[in-house]
Amino acid sequence: MEGGLAGSIPSASLFIYRTMGLKEAMSQTAPNNASSLSHQVPVVLYATVTLTGAAVMILELLGTRIIGPFYGVSLYVWSSLIAVTLIALALGYFFGGLIADRCPAIRLAHIILSSAITTATIPFLAGPLLRATDSLGLRGGAFASALLLFTLPLTALAMVGPYVIKRATRNLSGVGTAAGSVYAISTVGSVAGTLLLGFYLLPQFGTRAIVFSLSLILFGLAMVVAWHEGRTNTGLRSIWPLLTISLFIGIGTATGFAAHAKSVEGFTVQSEAESLYGWVRVVDDERRGYRLMLSDASVISAVDLKQDRSLLGYQQILGLLPSIRPEASQALLIGLGGGHVARDLKSKGMTTDTIEIDPAVADAAQRFFHFEPTGQFLVGDARYEVRRLTHRYDVIIHDCFTGGSEPTHLLSREMLSELHRLLNDRGILALNYVGFTSGEGSEAVAAVHRTLKSLFPYVRVFITVKGEFTDFVFFASVEPVVIDPQTGDRRLRWLLDHEQHFAEDRGFVITDDYNPMESQQVRKAETYRKRFLERVAFELLLR
Repeated sequence: MEGGLAGSIPSASLFIYRTMGLKEAMSQTAPNNASSLSHQVPVVLYATVTLTGAAVMILELLGTRIIGPFYGVSLYVWSSLIAVTLIALALGYFFGGLIADRCPAIRLAHIILSSAITTATIPFLAGPLLRATDSLGLRGGAFASALLLFTLPLTALAMVGPYVIKRATRNLSGVGTAAGSVYAISTVGSVAGTLLLGFYLLPQFGTRAIVFSLSLILFGLAMVVAWHEGRTNTGLRSIWPLLTISLFIGIGTATGFAAHAKSVEGFTVQSEAESLYGWVRVVDDERRGYRLMLSDASVISAVDLKQDRSLLGYQQILGLLPSIRPEASQALLIGLGGGHVARDLKSKGMTTDTIEIDPAVADAAQRFFHFEPTGQFLVGDARYEVRRLTHRYDVIIHDCFTGGSEPTHLLSREMLSELHRLLNDRGILALNYVGFTSGEGSEAVAAVHRTLKSLFPYVRVFITVKGEFTDFVFFASVEPVVIDPQTGDRRLRWLLDHEQHFAEDRGFVITDDYNPMESQQVRKAETYRKRFLERVAFELLLR
């Protein structure tokens, strides 16, 4: 996709202009044959187009970190941000060109200053706007919040392009080259901003700090551009008092608000870290005596501090695997969370290899949930790491899913066939999935069942709660999964009482080529967020 496209001087044309020594000749040429480039090409315009191009992509990508903790980093959030960015670029290009031609009193420095001010307001507006758009649902809320938060700063940044093209051209004879060069340079700036944010800034700094720092950089750029334009336009000197005041406000804002509040009434934030995969926090619920690990808007671990036991019901079901396969000794856990499943398996004498994609989750599990690896401890994407494994397992636990955003590519038949390859002859694949027993969204659960049935002859499904919205735990194997109904273990009798059955022809097979699971989970994401907010303070979803 096009990046900032927030114009600059055409460097390629400038190179030709200088190396061919045509400056004097062009100054004597008739206007119809004159070059479209200005006689002087200020370096400040190069910096302007590069920085504003980078700013467009940085804001777009940061949108997932501002909206994601509330609506989840899903296809709908990405689609909303991309659509809003394109809308803003279209508006910026149109109004930028119109104002550049018809309103000479509005200068480039004014445009950049407006982008700085509107960028600085984003962290302050995020909370109220997310709360206000919640009633619109996942898709409508994600789009509306993105539209209200990012349209103004992105539109202002897009207006820079037409302004710079206006400055860089004198007539129509070479305007195509000038415009193409401006957009090319701005796109290079967008590429640089994307790589800088993803490879360095986000792993090192928080979202609020980056937003405020970007605003300060734009303030500084506006001052430089104002100085440059003020040399030939005395009317622009009136912008200096406004720039000075804005700069002091920006500095005060960054120093006072770049750090996120460490506590919310009734909750204490023990730790927070921003990785490439999410905003991971360890939060103590002081009233109930619980410790939670949150990744964006999902609870991925919950423990009763007094009893040191997991509060997540599906993990109690997973803890019964050693009773179902007493001979099992080797396990693979995909999705670490707080490490409670691995700790439980260790207490039953099982060695567990673990795969966790998010290094912030892996670190929090060890620091705050007393997790100690008993086997290989791999940090990376499961699709990649699983292909590298050669060891065979008695139990594989696939635990990458909550009620929030989910990596649906880990549900495809291709992924599950890789896990099938790693199982021993009597091995069991246990998969946790949150969904509905009936109504909208229940087809997604049926699809998981049918995909497993396409690979394993024996699949049994158990639920944690006899209700419409619950955890489904699938046990899949090439050998029958036998649970004696006459067993003396009351936990196994409870499990049999919570078994769920599916029609063989219901649902669809999920593949890498056909995977509509994201669209099947809208109701689930909205229901999960509603229940999340019933138990956890709304402010914990805000940066």
